[in-house]
Amino acid sequence: MKGFLKKVDIFDKLKKSLSKTRTGITDRIEQLVSYYKNIDDDFFEELEEILITADVGVQTTLRLVEDIEQEVRAKKIGQSDLVKELLKGKMLDILRKGSDGSWQDKFPKVLLIVGVNGVGKTTTIGKLAKLYKDDGRKVLLAAADTFRAAAIEQLEVWGQRVGAEVIKQSKGSDPGAVVFDAVHASKSRKADVLICDTAGRLHNKKNLMEELKKINRIIDREWPEANKEVLLVLDATTGQNAISQAKTFKEAVDISGIILTKLDGTAKGGIVIGINSELNIPVRMVGTGEGVEDLQPFDAQNFVEALFS
Repeated sequence: MKGFLKKVDIFDKLKKSLSKTRTGITDRIEQLVSYYKNIDDDFFEELEEILITADVGVQTTLRLVEDIEQEVRAKKIGQSDLVKELLKGKMLDILRKGSDGSWQDKFPKVLLIVGVNGVGKTTTIGKLAKLYKDDGRKVLLAAADTFRAAAIEQLEVWGQRVGAEVIKQSKGSDPGAVVFDAVHASKSRKADVLICDTAGRLHNKKNLMEELKKINRIIDREWPEANKEVLLVLDATTGQNAISQAKTFKEAVDISGIILTKLDGTAKGGIVIGINSELNIPVRMVGTGEGVEDLQPFDAQNFVEALFS
């Protein structure tokens, strides 16, 4: 996909956005390796602590460290500096699952964007729309977050900015009806991509989840030939709370991927690994800054290399 991959500085941006996480993981591992020339139980205990505090997650950390311990014993590795390479390999194995990038190039496409208020959902939709527009794709936006008038207005601003038509109704309208109209508008106008905004008010969880199920059914029924992706937007700075949100949304809809925003603002970017491992949901896109260009497809190899470079 030429638009998604056109930026030559994509690795440099990712590396810069991971500077806080690198301080929390890689720099501490370097210190650990320099302190422990030989591997012992204390070494592995401290490695566990580093990974857990970087929000890799307890379950994932224990599994990673156990796998490394077994390999160290099996291969009779005695030098602590070799453990870093083992850790890189194990992380890459986790992150590669479901992250081959093939989802990007299947059209026509419907992206159902879900997530709680405040994670940058509507802004992320605008950035996604720009990526596809830059790739020469015809994009429509559906303003199905009808609970907040501001959400509709915000999406309209993005639509005007990137040149994408917004299908909307008035505040308080049935979100399913908005999506229904948007699907049929996309089909009649031969759109390549339909991106649907949705409400994110978890204080009314039951109604929200029923609403998402209904929207999901409408897309499946009215445009079965479209390639549907349900993408959950999570704020990387919220750490383990992001995993809790993912579990909640997974109860309502089949989440096919994660968009992780604000990766540049946290020292706990290990959450990327925890999400993949604990929820078995691949990270599809990552936000690496505030700018409209600062949303990029997630690449497991690039992530690990940027983290350890």
